[in-house]
Amino acid sequence: MQAVVLSEPGNANVLKVTEVPTPKVKPGWSLVKIKGFGINRSEIFTRNGWSPTVKLPRILGIEGVGEIAETTDSKRLPKGQKVVTLMHGMGRQFDGSYAEYALIPNDSIYPINTDLSWVTLAAIPETYFTAYGSLLNLKITGTDSLLIRGATSGVGVAAVILAKAMAPGIKVYGTTRNLAKRAELVAKGFDDVIEDCDNDLQTDRKFDKILELVGSLTLNDSLRYLHEGSILCETGELGGIWSIKDFSLIGNLPSGAYLTDFSSDSVTESRFNDLLDIIVNNKLDVAPVKTFDLAHTGEAQAYLDSQESFGKVVVLP
Repeated sequence: MQAVVLSEPGNANVLKVTEVPTPKVKPGWSLVKIKGFGINRSEIFTRNGWSPTVKLPRILGIEGVGEIAETTDSKRLPKGQKVVTLMHGMGRQFDGSYAEYALIPNDSIYPINTDLSWVTLAAIPETYFTAYGSLLNLKITGTDSLLIRGATSGVGVAAVILAKAMAPGIKVYGTTRNLAKRAELVAKGFDDVIEDCDNDLQTDRKFDKILELVGSLTLNDSLRYLHEGSILCETGELGGIWSIKDFSLIGNLPSGAYLTDFSSDSVTESRFNDLLDIIVNNKLDVAPVKTFDLAHTGEAQAYLDSQESFGKVVVLP
């Protein structure tokens, strides 16, 4: 089979399409024919050599959609069943979705029934489930003001689309370092756009809910925009910083405000299908902004890592 193999850290050019043996099923694992997968920042971090626990060579890819090709659980995962898979060590502890086939643990494969196209479905698993879970943890309502820090990212765009469907009436504000992207953000549903100048937001207002996608790099600044009763959910680390020196909840978190987080490792079959129901029933436009083929996976990563990137990027093998 064809696969994109990472053999050494480096820029996008180190991602090489290689002929490798198709994996053979083993107890508790099934073979998925990959029909599409999203590109994620964490995979770029791994490619750069910033994931010390990942052993090379490795086929990257923390999410994918496809069909069961060979199964060890014919009742739940019959051959031909449409499925999604994400996280739980995929593309890190074992080979992932940057390939024509992927061998995945059965408990990390989720059967679905949907008429969505492969290209649309490929945009959903990691990005939309992350946004969905974060919004649930934020307990959004239709009377809230929601700030999304890192609005032009795939999760940022997914979050505004889902928030408008889950909590009609909610006001959603997005941040960006590049105000040239304002029109794109407004077109996706943002009510207003706030400039981020060197990790300092150009606003004085407070928000009921904040989705922090840039992470530790901007968390302290984001906490300034909470009021009593507000909730901030840290979900992403787009800023590439994983810790804050001398951080103190008493000193940094405003009194009466709440800080939580979300990890897509919490995915379950029922929660993912709840997400699909929201997308389908509300006829949400969740199509990716760009698609690539397997041979151009490196270019897909390079685009996502560029200043021009916006929204979700997928690859169709």
